[in-house]
Amino acid sequence: MMRVRIFALSIGWLAVSSAVVSAQDLSKYRDFQLGTSLAAVAQQAGIVPDARVLHQRPQLIQELMWQPPHNLGSSTSGDSVRKVLFSFYNGELFRIVVNYDWDKTEGLTVDDMVEAISSTYGLATLPATPIVARSKGYADTGRIMAHWEDAQSEVDLFHPSYASTFGLVVLLKRLDALAQSASVEAVRLDEQEAPKRAIDRKQKQADDDQAREQKARLVNKAIFRP
Repeated sequence: MMRVRIFALSIGWLAVSSAVVSAQDLSKYRDFQLGTSLAAVAQQAGIVPDARVLHQRPQLIQELMWQPPHNLGSSTSGDSVRKVLFSFYNGELFRIVVNYDWDKTEGLTVDDMVEAISSTYGLATLPATPIVARSKGYADTGRIMAHWEDAQSEVDLFHPSYASTFGLVVLLKRLDALAQSASVEAVRLDEQEAPKRAIDRKQKQADDDQAREQKARLVNKAIFRP
């Protein structure tokens, strides 16, 4: 009877543990929620919503940079984050790329980082070997050290190739896929229309030069004395 009770308690504990893990919310970073509007994110971060436009067509893709305030003069205080890049698809937040401060991650191992992040996102998937990442908004070619995923969202812990620190990518799968497709189409349209734009720029420059020369001619003709 005791063994049966212990077995039942074990099963119950596993069920509770699974429920806790499955309840982890991968669709947010700190208090920033994926799917939020650009204006709301800027207000929450306390910054001006002056986003950089990457593409205007076929869909609007924008980026907004946020640098948390740091407490200078102390290595044990202040924010661990150096900067955060928010990406928006038609004004809706679909990806968050976090770069941690080197001073705040110095000496930390991958296991240390996974342990810390797992307290927020639950159990991680650890690749047998680091995965090279060439998309998803990474600043350069980084290596994915750990991965979290559910039906709607993904979270990656990555290690940039240019620095001895770590970063985190949190994205909404549906909007990220749409944004990537839109970006590919935007590049195609730009390349397709590049020759016409070059001709238009050349013609505009010629027109501007002619207008400037005409204006100078009128002025100089009136004042010139041989």
